[in-house]
Amino acid sequence: MSTDTLLPINIGGELRLGGGDEYASLYPATGEAVARLRAPSLADVDEAITRADHAFRTSGWAQRKPHERAAVLNRVASIIRERGEALAQRQRLDNGKPINETRNLVSSAAATFQFFASACETLEETITPSRGDFMTMSVYEPMGVVAAITPWNSPIASEAQKVAPALAAGNAVVIKPAEVTPLMALELAAICEEAGIPKGMLSVLPGRGSVIGDAITKHPLVKRVSFTGGTATGKHIAHIAAEKMMPVSLELGGKSATMVLADADLDHAVNGVLYGIFSSSGESCIAGSRLFVARALYAEFMDRLSTKAAALRVGDPADERTQMGPLITAKHRESIEKYVELGLSEGATIRTGGVRPKGTAFDRGYFYRPTILEGVNNSDQICQQEIFGPVLVAMPFDDEASLIEQANDSVYALAAGVWTRDYKKAWALGRAVQAGTVWINTYKQFSISTPFGGWRDSGLGREKGRLGILQYMEQKSLYWGLNEKPLAWAN
Repeated sequence: MSTDTLLPINIGGELRLGGGDEYASLYPATGEAVARLRAPSLADVDEAITRADHAFRTSGWAQRKPHERAAVLNRVASIIRERGEALAQRQRLDNGKPINETRNLVSSAAATFQFFASACETLEETITPSRGDFMTMSVYEPMGVVAAITPWNSPIASEAQKVAPALAAGNAVVIKPAEVTPLMALELAAICEEAGIPKGMLSVLPGRGSVIGDAITKHPLVKRVSFTGGTATGKHIAHIAAEKMMPVSLELGGKSATMVLADADLDHAVNGVLYGIFSSSGESCIAGSRLFVARALYAEFMDRLSTKAAALRVGDPADERTQMGPLITAKHRESIEKYVELGLSEGATIRTGGVRPKGTAFDRGYFYRPTILEGVNNSDQICQQEIFGPVLVAMPFDDEASLIEQANDSVYALAAGVWTRDYKKAWALGRAVQAGTVWINTYKQFSISTPFGGWRDSGLGREKGRLGILQYMEQKSLYWGLNEKPLAWAN
C-alpha cells in the first residue's frame, strides 16, 4: 500500500480527502506508516450524516422487501469471502494481529453478514391477541441514521457486527472506526456499495473519538449509537444519549474471572487459560485476566501455565507460527508497563514475562512478553483495573463461596470462565457468577447466533443473536377497527 498519496475517506458515499488534520496509520510490528489520510472536519461529519439521512429517506433501501435486502447482504458476505486473504493481510497491517487471527476476523465478518441476511428475511411481525372490537399488530420500522463506533482490536469483525444488522433493518450507517485502525471500515464500506447498498447509506469517518465520535453522537439526525470501547468513553456517550433520549448499545471494559476447580482437566484448563488471556496479545475486552485456582491444584497448575506462557511465540504478525503479535501503539505498551509496575508496588511478583522481548526483530515494533503476576489480592488495583494487554493476575482460592464472592467483586461483569469436570458445580458457578457470558471448559469462543454484552461497567444492551436486528428498529403497534357501529362515546 502506497503512503505517498493520501487515502480518501467515505463521506456520504463520496470518496475524498477529509478536511481535518493529516495523520498516519502505523503498522504496530514496525512503527512504519501503512497509510496516510486526513481526518474529517466537523463540516464533513455534518455532511455525511445529512447525506445519510437523505439516502435513508430517498434511496428506497428501507422500503425494499426483506428478502431483497437479504440478497444484498449475502452478496457482501460472498465478496468478503472471495477477497478473504487480501482483507486478512490488510487487517494485519491495520492493527498488527497475527495473520491467522486476522483470517478468522475476516471469516467472522462474512458469517455475520450472512447471518443477518437470514435474520432480516425471516423476521416475523405479529398479530397480537385481540382485546376488543379491533385487530392489533406489532411491527418494526428502521430508525434512520445510526452510528457504529468501533474499536481497534478487531476492526472488520466489530464493524460487521454493527453494520450488518443496522443495514438489514433498513437504516443508514455512519461508521466511526478507531483513529489508529481506519483501513478495514473503508474496505467494508466499498464492498457494501459494490454489493448494492445505495450510495450515501454508508459513511466512514475515522479520527479522534473525542472530536469525531462526539460530533456524531451529538448530531440530531443520529437516532442510535452502538459503541464498543472503553468504559469512560461509553459513559460519556450515555450522558449525551440521555440528553437526546436516544437508545444506545455499549460494549465496554472487562476484568473477567477464570476459575479452575480442583477437579479440572489440566490440559484443557491450561491451554484455555493461555488462550483466554494471551491470544490477541490480551487486547480483548473479554480476556480472562483474573485467574482463580483451587489451592490444592495451584502449585502444579501455575508451573505448567508459566512454562507454556514463556514458550508462546511472540513475533512477526505475517509469520504463520506467531501466536502473539505487537501491541497496538507504543503509548499503549507504556500503559501496560506502568500497570505491571503498579502491581509490583502492591506486592506482586512476576512469575514470567514483564519485559519487552529482545532482538532486532522486536526493536521497532510494540512487542511485550506474556506476563503472569502472583502474590496479589483481588482488592488490589492490578486486579480491579482493566489493563487490556497480556497481563494475567493469579490467585489461589480455598472454597467456592469465597471464589464466587471474589469473582463478582468487580465493577466489570462482561465474561467469566469455569473449569471443572463436575457438571453440577459448573452449572451452579455459571449461574452464580455475574457476567454477560460464561464459558464452561472452554474460553473465548463466539457465535454470531448468541447474544453478547455485559452488566454494570461492562455496558448495556446486546449485540448478535437472531433478534439483534431489533436493536436497530423501533417497535410500532397498529390497531384495526372492526366495530360495526361508531364509537359510542361521541353519541
